[in-house]
Amino acid sequence: MRWCLSAPATARRGYANSAEYSPTKVEKILSDSIKATGPISFATYMQMCLSHPTDGYYMNPSNPILGSRGDFITSPEISQVFGEHLRRSRRIRLVELGPGRGTLMEDVLRVLSQFPAARSVVEDIHLVETSAAMQSAQGAKLFPMVRKNGWNLTWHSSVDDIRQDAEKYTLILAHEFFDALPFHLLQKTNHGWQEVLITLGFDPTSPTVIKASAGAPATASPDFSSTAQPASLRPQFRRVLAPSPTAYSKILGMSSNRFQNLPIGAQIEISPAAFKIARKIGELVHESSGTMEAGSSGSALIIDYGGEKAYGSSFRAFKDHKIVDVFHRPGDCDLTVNVDFTYLKEATADLAMPHGPLPQATFLRRMGIETRVNALKSAAKSDERRRAMELAGNRLVDPTGMGTQYQVMGLTGLRKSEPTAEERWPFVALEGLPGA
Repeated sequence: MRWCLSAPATARRGYANSAEYSPTKVEKILSDSIKATGPISFATYMQMCLSHPTDGYYMNPSNPILGSRGDFITSPEISQVFGEHLRRSRRIRLVELGPGRGTLMEDVLRVLSQFPAARSVVEDIHLVETSAAMQSAQGAKLFPMVRKNGWNLTWHSSVDDIRQDAEKYTLILAHEFFDALPFHLLQKTNHGWQEVLITLGFDPTSPTVIKASAGAPATASPDFSSTAQPASLRPQFRRVLAPSPTAYSKILGMSSNRFQNLPIGAQIEISPAAFKIARKIGELVHESSGTMEAGSSGSALIIDYGGEKAYGSSFRAFKDHKIVDVFHRPGDCDLTVNVDFTYLKEATADLAMPHGPLPQATFLRRMGIETRVNALKSAAKSDERRRAMELAGNRLVDPTGMGTQYQVMGLTGLRKSEPTAEERWPFVALEGLPGA
């Protein structure tokens, strides 16, 4: 989870705070692209900032990204509680999208390895990861356990590379994956849905720019090719509304019936990438035989920021555990956007049955987090460690933080018979069980 330890009172562009500024490589690429071909979409901006092959945030090995030295902390990094609730099944393959350092998958495999029957049902582990640096970190964490138990570990650059396998039960985990996918920002106007784009322009509040615009001679124009410029003289990224609706903005605006009733002036963040990937997940968990008599071919657990609605202004950036302006040092900051869980449900409507979403606190309490934390505290060898485990557990269910900001949604393949309440637990509370 991108957990903000502290946030500045204002979120102005960070590079306006220094006398001189050297642009990042990604910023230079984006600026040159805008100068050459015009404004870019937020999807292009986010894709380049996070996934540029060498200088994107997730691709650059010099970025610590995770943990206490990184820019956000994921909940598996905070507690061992995640990954300890898988039930035994027929032969299964585990799939994780965006596995970070491999902490969640390590917890899952560690628990499964403790039971001979569970060890025997796991055959394959698939990780969807595009960053070579992150793959290396994941391999270092997972290979010892994978080799010891004779499991197969495979990396994929896309979930599309994972094929349907009717002989195995596919269990998919997506923890803070969808919130990092590129999105398009649309605004509803009297003419229909128009895209909000990113262009270059000066900061109108800068005294230097005001002075220049008041009649400074042409010879005073700054040289933007310099690697270091006074911040007030540099063009900055800013939002601009496309002059008219496009075929693409119209299609996105019609991609959910919910968007039709939004008022003029409303903005929505739409991720066609999220829709496509959610649909692929639906296909993987759907019963491939078409009869739906044998039950689901798999299930998925999606844990992320967001809720059951479309968002219009949730896009944010994190640097050194602080919220910064989304245009601050492109490529050096993590970017995230809230997940529209209803959009994911719509993508999988004919393939999978949704369960939830539930707030993370509710989900974990029903899964018995208090019991598990107490067990971990009992096994701890020092008061300091016991206190750390208690704080970690509390943080996961904190109603002012992770406990409500995170949502948990399950997906199971459609079948002819309705699942029982026991099968839908913990998404349906059961009498006598934790959190009921």
